[in-house]
Amino acid sequence: MSATAFQNDKNNSAYRYRWRDASGQSYFSDSLTSDALKVGYDVVNSQGMVVRHVDRQLTTDERAAAKKVADQQAAAKAVADQQARDDAQTLNAYPTEEAYTAARQSQVDNFHQAVNTTQLNLQGQEKTLADLLNRAGDLERAKQPVPPYLTERIGEQRNTVAGLRATLQRQQAAEASAKAGMAADIQHYRQLKAARANGG
Repeated sequence: MSATAFQNDKNNSAYRYRWRDASGQSYFSDSLTSDALKVGYDVVNSQGMVVRHVDRQLTTDERAAAKKVADQQAAAKAVADQQARDDAQTLNAYPTEEAYTAARQSQVDNFHQAVNTTQLNLQGQEKTLADLLNRAGDLERAKQPVPPYLTERIGEQRNTVAGLRATLQRQQAAEASAKAGMAADIQHYRQLKAARANGG
């Protein structure tokens, strides 16, 4: 029964409110007081039996702290639930360890192939940039002005090379991460298989 219902029924059911102050002194009232709300109270029937206890009201800081904890717990549960779904999907997609290992190795191979492709592209673009710089250098050594189009082309080529270098770094990091995580992922897969075999 809600506090409102208790309040509405107090005339018929003789419900009262009891609370204690800091010294342990008990107080009774037919209506809720601010003191009762601050410290928490018991709802007592006409026989003096406690039918419900209501904790004290939380302060603003306490409510904020409680909400933060609740939000953290909800976020952790969401992560755990998603991990459980991912694990189930993995087991359904790869019924054997051999199939799972092959899939993970294929991932690593794909990362490695992407790195090789970018490295080859970067080498070609770096050679093009070197050729442009040599052309500009030859003109300068011949005391001739460097045409604006060549200066612009050199700037564009430098941007291309810088972009490819950044891409290569990301791809190499992804390949290294995939290699490092493969053993742990396979071990996790084994644990999932064992848990499923045991009914977990």
